[in-house]
Amino acid sequence: MQEGQILKIHSDFYYIQSGDDIIECKLRSILKKQKQKIYVGDYVKFKDGAIIEILPRHNFITRPTVANLDQIVIVSAIKEPELDYTQLNRYIALAKYHNLKTVLCFNKNDLSNDDSIIEKVFNIYEPLGFDILFTSALEGLGLEEFKDILSGKTSALAGNSGVGKSSLINSICNINLKTKRVSEKTGRGIHTTRHCEIISINKNTRIVDTPGFSNLKFDFLLPEEIDSLFVEMLPFKGYCKFQNCLHINETDCAIKSHIGEIDITRYESYLTFVEEAKEYKEKIKYRGIKVETTQKKTHDKISVKISTKKRQVARNTQKQNIYKDLTDGDIN
Repeated sequence: MQEGQILKIHSDFYYIQSGDDIIECKLRSILKKQKQKIYVGDYVKFKDGAIIEILPRHNFITRPTVANLDQIVIVSAIKEPELDYTQLNRYIALAKYHNLKTVLCFNKNDLSNDDSIIEKVFNIYEPLGFDILFTSALEGLGLEEFKDILSGKTSALAGNSGVGKSSLINSICNINLKTKRVSEKTGRGIHTTRHCEIISINKNTRIVDTPGFSNLKFDFLLPEEIDSLFVEMLPFKGYCKFQNCLHINETDCAIKSHIGEIDITRYESYLTFVEEAKEYKEKIKYRGIKVETTQKKTHDKISVKISTKKRQVARNTQKQNIYKDLTDGDIN
């Protein structure tokens, strides 16, 4: 049995790096029945072209789905497309949720002569403790600093389509990922990366190229959990009059009383995410949030767990057979 790491997933095929080799495998049928999730970045055991076991993860993110990361590098464009603070804060909050080290990279620096944008970025995000760098893949600006940030780590590059993630990777690697210009009609990026893929820069440095995600929403948290994703709110969290305070229009709110210390774009993003979380709260209001597991462990052996629905069908069949036996006994 061999071990390796998933570099890429395409259809039902998994491409695993084991030593210097890249091997194409499929998922063993029992793992499919258990509905085990398998991500790019997962370490696995495999044999004869079949993945036998998924090894424990150090961490993972779900949107996009990547495992075993050291950090996430959020790439935004200064221009083309215009800097979207809500989407940037969305990625930052997602990284915070997964407790991942976060680096902010602002690309296409050559397209803007407006230093006020750069100044605003520093004023908002430097006090929050983020590493910040400015790059231009076209002119080669900041690429050495970009390499240093990535060195010796496995990093996921996340950001909207069209911000230049693939162009940055092309600039520091001897590869040629497909790139496209920003749509003139919509002013938005056009998807070029279609799937997650680990790309090796050298033996110890890897990048996970990810698709742009414009539909990422906080529809998996409760509204009162959103404030924990904003580091500037944490010093005041817990000092509000109400335990479930959403810091919108409640009385004696500690965060509202310090609102001048929070950038307006960050607070507006917070309000947006709270509204998304309210949709989730409404959705689970009557049906609950418990999810039945698809596997069970008995004597250190993992096996497929029969679903509640199938167990009920089996019990009904068992009852029918008992009644049938009783009826047949009465006839005899």
